[in-house]
Amino acid sequence: MPLSQRIETAMARALDLSQDGQAPLQLGAALHYATSPGGARIRPTILLSVAMSCGDDQPKLANAAAAALELIHCASLVHDDLPCFDDADVRRGKPSVHRAFSEPLAVLTGDSLIVLAFEVLSRTVPDNPDRAAQLLLSLAKRTGMPGGICAGQGWESEPKIDLGAYHRSKTAALFIAATEMGAISAGHAPEEWHDLGALIGEAFQVADDLRDALLDEKSLGKPVGQDDLHGRPNAVTQLGIKGALDRLSHILAGAIASIPSCPGEAALARMVSHQAEKIMPAVPAKYRV
Repeated sequence: MPLSQRIETAMARALDLSQDGQAPLQLGAALHYATSPGGARIRPTILLSVAMSCGDDQPKLANAAAAALELIHCASLVHDDLPCFDDADVRRGKPSVHRAFSEPLAVLTGDSLIVLAFEVLSRTVPDNPDRAAQLLLSLAKRTGMPGGICAGQGWESEPKIDLGAYHRSKTAALFIAATEMGAISAGHAPEEWHDLGALIGEAFQVADDLRDALLDEKSLGKPVGQDDLHGRPNAVTQLGIKGALDRLSHILAGAIASIPSCPGEAALARMVSHQAEKIMPAVPAKYRV
């Protein structure tokens, strides 16, 4: 089964858990709206790619982990777009959840998706107690405090931002979760997969900084110029466009070099390279000379 099909099937099964005929219809609709169409599904793709590279001996567990991770990511986007944070009207080329359903329902949607993610993983405990416990811990660490995506959002309220800690939390955390949880799902130690996730996350942060600075709203599918608007530090401000592009290439090379020895090492390197190709065309050609 193609990875995309595995992910969409796992997401559909997860969302089915939130519908029982007694649930409020508008909130149920908002959960579906927030998770589909799902964009690139990059984080669950990385998770399943790592699991496959490590043997993928428990595919149902890996699928549940992939869905849980994507649910957390979708929840973070709903919350990021709220008026109290980015106040973004558009996400993935359509009205953001708070614009389509109201601000209260957007808050509840993000909260519900987070809880659903942990429910999905909790349901795997009877069949895989040891791995499920590790997956729950990994996802919790990369979601909350002190170094998860909640911490990343929290840094934006500090009078002085630690740029490294900010990027590790805001962007890299869920990529670290992807590589760690992929390894855990297949019975491998997560520690040796940390650096790969951290480097991929750093690469995507630099790429996001470039997109925010260079693209228009139609191309990006969300508001642009947000870093300048909110006074956030970013790679383009620090390094310039050419410097940020050079940094991105260096990080991606380091990510490929960091892949641990495993049966699927070559395939995983190709996946990382493919993700790099998806990043680079987003940058206008004149800046890549």
